[in-house]
Amino acid sequence: MTTLMTTSATPPVTALTTLWFIVIAFLWTGYFVLEGFDFGVGALMPLLSRSDADRRQVLGTIGPVWDGNEVWLITAVGAMFAAFPAWYSRLLSGFYLPVFLVVAGLIVRGAGLEWRGKVSSRRERALCDAGIVTGSVLPAFLWGAIFGNLLYGTLLATVLGGALSLSVAVLHGAVFLALKTAGPVRRRARRAAVPAAACAVPVAVVALPAIPGGGAPAWTQGAALAAMAALAAGAALVWRRREGWAFTATATSIAAATAALFGTMWAAPLPGLTLAEASSAPYTLKVLTWIGLIALPGVIAYQAWTYWVFRKRVTGEVPALQAH
Repeated sequence: MTTLMTTSATPPVTALTTLWFIVIAFLWTGYFVLEGFDFGVGALMPLLSRSDADRRQVLGTIGPVWDGNEVWLITAVGAMFAAFPAWYSRLLSGFYLPVFLVVAGLIVRGAGLEWRGKVSSRRERALCDAGIVTGSVLPAFLWGAIFGNLLYGTLLATVLGGALSLSVAVLHGAVFLALKTAGPVRRRARRAAVPAAACAVPVAVVALPAIPGGGAPAWTQGAALAAMAALAAGAALVWRRREGWAFTATATSIAAATAALFGTMWAAPLPGLTLAEASSAPYTLKVLTWIGLIALPGVIAYQAWTYWVFRKRVTGEVPALQAH
């Protein structure tokens, strides 16, 4: 008597699947590093400003770059849609409400940033400021909450993830302002980095080692520890008025934490969904690779050029916030 047994083999992870997972992780890393200081600047604006001129100076540091930083999010989500449609659809549908709130916050913040320099009354500027602060704090918290819930699915992980991303963004923003401004705003930003670090570092000590879950590659634990060390170094460096190195340290911390996050999701980007199962067909990935080889270097070069052009410190003589 012969018994026939059928097995459903998991499809293999191809080289192009691996490549596009790395590309998407890189795009999310760029978004969190660059948009992270945007969020921090927006959240800190009312705390570091004593006049409307101060507010213009604070917002002038992100005026030329904030909308370009959001392109990283659009590109990351678009790449997920094309390369991993199952991952894209389940992630966005499973977290529909928080993702909707993130998008709403970004819209409100963008409207506030664009309109603040075009309105004249104090009440209208106050509304724009409220939109900027809300649209900075809300996404900064929600992104960490989303990924914390994605990893562990508990309320504690959700709150801890949100607290980590918000506190690190505030510290990152304070360091960026200390690097990019002059005068009283710069001094206030340096002082604000101290309590921001006092919040961010303890939360990171609790949250970051928990990112690498069971089955995660061994290097993810090292990345989480490196993120903690870089965050602490950034706090110490800004206190010593080494703003450039401090910004490098906080950016490195965010990049290392994101690497640990995506390394943990390598085997299964969502519970019950392997990377190979989420992937598009090989032909689709080949077409995407050619598109990426043409488009991505140009986008990165353009944004690097933008940062180079606007590399100087922003003084108090900022007439109005301009996007470009």
